[in-house]
Amino acid sequence: MYLKKIKKKVNCNDLIIVGDKSTKFKDIDATILKEFTHFLKGEKATDFLKFSDRIIFFVKKSKDSEKLRVAGFEARKVFDKELNQLMMVGDKDSSLLIAEGFALSNYQFVKYFKDATKRVNKLESIYLSDEVSDDSIKELNVLIESVFWARDMVNEPVSYLTATKFAQEIEKLGLSASIQVQILEKAKIESLKMGGLLAVNKGSIDPPTFTILEYKPKKASNKKPIVLVGKGVVYDTGGLSLKPTPGSMDCMKSDMGGAACVVGAIYAAAANKLDKHIIALIPSTDNRPGLNAYAPGDVITMFDGTTVEVLNTDAEGRMILADALSYSNKYDPELVIDAATLTGAALRAIGTHAACIMGNADKKVFSQLTSSGDNTHERVVQLPFWDDYLEDMKSNIADLKNIGGANAGMISAGKFLEHFVKAPYVHIDIAGPAWLDTPENYKGKSGTGYGVRLLFDFIKNYK
Repeated sequence: MYLKKIKKKVNCNDLIIVGDKSTKFKDIDATILKEFTHFLKGEKATDFLKFSDRIIFFVKKSKDSEKLRVAGFEARKVFDKELNQLMMVGDKDSSLLIAEGFALSNYQFVKYFKDATKRVNKLESIYLSDEVSDDSIKELNVLIESVFWARDMVNEPVSYLTATKFAQEIEKLGLSASIQVQILEKAKIESLKMGGLLAVNKGSIDPPTFTILEYKPKKASNKKPIVLVGKGVVYDTGGLSLKPTPGSMDCMKSDMGGAACVVGAIYAAAANKLDKHIIALIPSTDNRPGLNAYAPGDVITMFDGTTVEVLNTDAEGRMILADALSYSNKYDPELVIDAATLTGAALRAIGTHAACIMGNADKKVFSQLTSSGDNTHERVVQLPFWDDYLEDMKSNIADLKNIGGANAGMISAGKFLEHFVKAPYVHIDIAGPAWLDTPENYKGKSGTGYGVRLLFDFIKNYK
C-alpha cells in the first residue's frame, strides 16, 4: 500500500508541493514556500528543485485530473529509484490525483531479469495530508493494486500463464477479497457443452478453464446482478488461420487483457466493499494450430444451441465469449458487460487512446460509462449498433458465421456477441488501449491494465 495519511510528523526530505495562490500550507520551510510562489508566477505546470539530499517537486493546482496524474508521472521520472518515501503537501484533491499518477508510474515487471532485485524501485510510502479521507486513500490503494495485478497478468508469458494457471491466479486474488470463486475444469466444460470454448481449445495441449467469481454484499443496492465477462485467451497464434509475421504474435500474450480487466474490477469492488452484486465469468484457453485444431469450414454448436460456421480460426475470442455470455443468462442479470481485446478493427478505428463501446443497454448506461471514462481517462467511444451489421454475420449453412466483411469488423463482432445475451448488454473492445508498444506516461509500456479503473468507477456510480 503506497498511500498513507500523515498522522504524525514524518521525517521525509523529498516533497511534492501542489497548490495555487490560495493554498494554505502547514510546516513548510519559508525558503521553499518562496520558491513555490515564484514558480506559480511562471508558465510551467511543473518544476523541481534539486539539493544534495532532497528533491522538491512543484505542481500547479488544476481542474484537469489527467494533467495532475501526468504530473505524478513527471515527478516519478525526477526522483531516483532508490526513493523510499515521499510526502505530498498542498491541495488535497490535487494531491490524490498526483499520487495516483506517481504510484501507477512506479509499476515494474522485472520478474524474469537475473538481477531483478537490483532493478526494483524502492518506493514504499507516499504520505498525504491528514485532510485526505481514509476512504479515499484506501480506495486508491486498492485500485493501484488491482491495476498492477492486471498488468502482471497481461505481461506474463504463456510459458507461465496457461489457462489453468490463470484460473489459479484469479482464485488467489478473489479469495483475498472474500469473493466466491469456482473453477470449471475441462470435464465440466464438456458436460455443459460449451462448444465455442472447447473448439478453440482443440489445438492446445493445455486444457481450458471457465472461472466464475461472485461478490454479493449483504445489502446490495441492485436486485439483479451485474455480470462482467472477460476474454481470457492466454495466447493467440490465430490457430490454423495463422497470424502473419513478423511481429503479429509478439504481444499475443496480451489477448487475455479483457479477463484481467474484469477480474481487477470485481476485486477492486469487493475490496472496497461497494454495495453492488457482481458476477464475473472468465472463459480461458490458448489458441494453437496443433493436435485436432478446429478449422475453417467447421460448424460448432455453442452452449445455447446456436450453430456457428467457422471461417477464420483467428476470430476465436468471440467463440469463447459467446459461451460465457450465454451462461450469463442463468443469473437473470440486469446488465451484462464484456471486455475483450477483440478486433484489430477497433485499434485501427480509434487507436490506443480509447476503447470502442457498443450495445443495446439503456442510454443512461452508456452515458455513465462515458462519464467514468472521462473521470479515469480510460476513455470510450460509442459506436452505432444497428441490426444491419448483423447481416455480415449470417451464414449460408448455419445460424451464424464467426467473421463478417472487411468493414466495421468491431461492430459486426459485437452484433455476433449480442445474439447470445438476453439481458441489456454492453460490449467493450479494448484492443487498442490494453497494450502499448511504446511507453505512454503513467500507463507505461506493454500491459496497461486498461479498464480496471473505468469499470470500478462505473460500478461505484451505477444506479
